[in-house]
Amino acid sequence: MSPLSGFLAVIVFFTAILVAYLTKQFQNENLHYSSSNQMKNTNTKVKTIEKEKVVAETLNGRFAMLGLIAAVGAYLTTGQIIPGFV
Repeated sequence: MSPLSGFLAVIVFFTAILVAYLTKQFQNENLHYSSSNQMKNTNTKVKTIEKEKVVAETLNGRFAMLGLIAAVGAYLTTGQIIPGFV
């Protein structure tokens, strides 16, 4: 195994751990938000939509930052944004 392939395997491993951690945090945050944000005198359908919007935007932002870090890492290691793509 070459040093570059070993390095890339380590990066993929850490990325998988980070995604698993963020997924767990997302689940905990979703449970915390749904239990602590009880709206009174409102329609339950509106409450569900608003909760889903907040959670979706939080997750979207986290994955966008993960993609940005992956793009910078690819550029630093290979000199290309998408390695192997001319």
